[in-house]
Amino acid sequence: MDRLTVSSSPHIRHQDSSKGIMLDVIISLLPLTVAGCIMFGWYSALLVLTTVVAAVLTEYVCCKVMKRKNSIYDLSAVVTGLILALNLPPKLPLWMAAIGSVIAIGVVKMMFGGIGHNFANPAITARIALLVSFPSAMTAWVAPKGVEVITGATDATSMATPLTTDGYSYMQMFMGKVPGSLGETFKLLIILGFLYLVFRRVISPVVPLVTVGTVAVMSLIFNLDPLYMILSGGLLFGAVFMATDYVTSPINWKGHIIYGVGIGLITFLIRHFGYLPEGMSYGILLMNLFVPYINKITAPKPFGWEAKK
Repeated sequence: MDRLTVSSSPHIRHQDSSKGIMLDVIISLLPLTVAGCIMFGWYSALLVLTTVVAAVLTEYVCCKVMKRKNSIYDLSAVVTGLILALNLPPKLPLWMAAIGSVIAIGVVKMMFGGIGHNFANPAITARIALLVSFPSAMTAWVAPKGVEVITGATDATSMATPLTTDGYSYMQMFMGKVPGSLGETFKLLIILGFLYLVFRRVISPVVPLVTVGTVAVMSLIFNLDPLYMILSGGLLFGAVFMATDYVTSPINWKGHIIYGVGIGLITFLIRHFGYLPEGMSYGILLMNLFVPYINKITAPKPFGWEAKK
């Protein structure tokens, strides 16, 4: 009789790997990336290339300096660079975009231990750092090719996002015919990416649906157009591709609900009462900081556990 192998948990194995999950995320983002480059011009492709290459190089250098195993092959740096690019204005100077990748990978990710140890979403944190450091460049939106400028801006490089003007139709916002960040405008492709990730079981639909639903409910309470609030700005992109990050989001469905409600609430409050044109990035970053506490209060009780009398 063969001996039984005794080992510590976990005993359940799954075929998914970090590289496989990241590859699925890249696949879900590729249509959005290609569409953005076509709609905003060839410079956008350089922007994407810059952030991705800078992210990978930064991780490689950090691994060498910190004497860690080379981790660039897990594709997480590629995903971070790609998501960061899709969060940036299409005409942002390339050197600024490269700085964003260095912040995302070098500061937020590698200095805290690498993949699985970062306290906040690297791309979100880098975007906010760039917004604080270069506010003019980070709010210099351009319209896609063939789209008429509806705002009162003097030129196409200083126009407002659709979140600050009501001159665009629902269909224009749904099909990406509005100014905005490289990847946040084409809502149809964002939804398709969401469906792909859910189908592949890469993400849970709870966080995106609760986040968007919270913004819609708050819009109704304050007598605003919920559909316009959902289709404008980076709400959908952030809810699908950034709020669902494994490392910085809760681990169970109860936590997902609290997390999504928090993001949606903060986003709406900043949009409606604040002076910033968009609150999604801040909503995700702030709720990232509360994730350890959310996990603690929503942790399932062990079998046979009884409360102390």
